Amino acid sequence: MSLRESTRVAADTIAERLAAPQDIRSLHHRQGWWPQSLAHGAVGVALLHIERARTDQGPWQRAHDWLACAAAEPAVGGSDSHLYYGAPALAFALHAASDRPGRYARALNTLDRYVTTAIRDRLDTAHARMDRGEMPALAEFDAIRGLSGMGALLLHRGLHADVLREILTYLVRLTEPVKHDGEFLPGWWSHLAPSGTTSPDYPEGHANNGVAHGVGGPLAVLCLAARRGVTIAGHLNAINRILAWLDHWQQDSPTGPRWPYWITREQLRSGTPGTGPSRSSWCYGTAGLARAQQLAALALNDPARQRMAETALLRAMTDPGQLDATVDVSLCHGFAGLAHLTRLVAADAITPGLAECLPRLLAPITDTAPATLADSLIDPPGGGDIGLLEGAAGTALALNSFHTGTPSASGWDTCFLTN
Repeated sequence: MSLRESTRVAADTIAERLAAPQDIRSLHHRQGWWPQSLAHGAVGVALLHIERARTDQGPWQRAHDWLACAAAEPAVGGSDSHLYYGAPALAFALHAASDRPGRYARALNTLDRYVTTAIRDRLDTAHARMDRGEMPALAEFDAIRGLSGMGALLLHRGLHADVLREILTYLVRLTEPVKHDGEFLPGWWSHLAPSGTTSPDYPEGHANNGVAHGVGGPLAVLCLAARRGVTIAGHLNAINRILAWLDHWQQDSPTGPRWPYWITREQLRSGTPGTGPSRSSWCYGTAGLARAQQLAALALNDPARQRMAETALLRAMTDPGQLDATVDVSLCHGFAGLAHLTRLVAADAITPGLAECLPRLLAPITDTAPATLADSLIDPPGGGDIGLLEGAAGTALALNSFHTGTPSASGWDTCFLTN
């Protein structure tokens, strides 16, 4: 069986297991049952069936059933909502399902009011925080819970250009250095630990470099907007400030460039980063930052940076040590994410060799019997995860994309700020 056929069979098997919400709800879910969660719940499963329906891999009825499940209760808005939960997540999925004009228009109009109100409230809070000279929580700006994720949603929708520009204005301001306790820090320096909470291990906070929870998210949104021709005053300067930070902390190892997950105040003062974990993934490490920097290079027309970013990913995807550190098959930090990122980077690359990495990256998924793979994701001992970030829907979407060999028809992967 060819690799393309193996990915089809595995994706089909997972999708069949996730066909009906009523058959899945009674299972033990490791993260709990959160219908409005794109990360772990019904919205993520709906996105799988939406993409499959739009690529003629499955019926529309499954997408409608999971959307109905996700929207059965009133949409969660306000400060509790973000791209991966509540009204924004529902809006993301409904837009993905809008394969013809007018489809879901009434529901989207209602959700858009929730979303734009929540964004503007957050922007007001963020600017007030900056005015007070305080440092941000990661959830203020990151890709999962913060304004970078909301920016990705607005880019996905292709509407509300005024609100998108307000987010970009905030992100530009976020990149400006600030003086704190007599030292200049990057504006995204958080007073919290990488967990998003206070910790005695991070008494003076940290600067997070990840795409999921750090400055990689703002970088990606700024670059994606610029590539669409949406720019504001200081936009390119902000991109270059983030790139200068990443260049400063780049570690050139025998297996290629790497970037530390984060920098503490002690490391900032000494100029020496810690060794840290070596796993490469979308959320942290070389893979996500390589794609973000490739997007930056494309936005800035910088072939030297593009080659560097692509080479960094190629070296990471051929380094046994980094691959051995990957222990699951998820999109967030597993082999599905590595394979999908590598496909995206390869499609835009001026550096050869990336596509040749895909069989090895997919092997931990496709070498498992499809039924066994589905069981291990959906109903393993201790509970499964059906969602997009760490669960079955995300793995199946990556497999489906490899099988079709085309860009996502629904734009499902734009919530990762990679496309």
